[in-house]
Amino acid sequence: MPELSQETEHGRAVLPFGVAEVTGPSMVPTLYHGDLLVVQYGARIRPGDVVVLRHPFQQDLLVVKRAVERREGGWWVLGDNAYAGGDSTDYGTVPEEFVLGKAWFRYRPLKEGQRSPLAVARWAFSAARPVFPDRSASRRLRAR
Repeated sequence: MPELSQETEHGRAVLPFGVAEVTGPSMVPTLYHGDLLVVQYGARIRPGDVVVLRHPFQQDLLVVKRAVERREGGWWVLGDNAYAGGDSTDYGTVPEEFVLGKAWFRYRPLKEGQRSPLAVARWAFSAARPVFPDRSASRRLRAR
């Protein structure tokens, strides 16, 4: 389950935007381990958005999931990697107050050893991208 650096929490009080680092495979192929996210705290959440939230059973742990639908009691969230787990299928609906913000932009840092001109060119082409909402998320929920 992706967790985020605690630096995210410190920047939240001053600015509505922060940077978070993703760890874990639950959002693959949208997000990978080591990706950095630009997060807007307090943003309006809609179904399909990638969100940062507090884990319902461990509030000091921040996680990244896709908000699938609003239900009674909060949001139903799922990881994009159905085999990784650690989402609402394990812990149920996430209370609204635990959903902290929305991811707008993803940046993949250059890996060690990516020094050849071809590797750097491929990295430059794919390193920075917006995080788009997946409006088909609710269809995936019904298929499970």
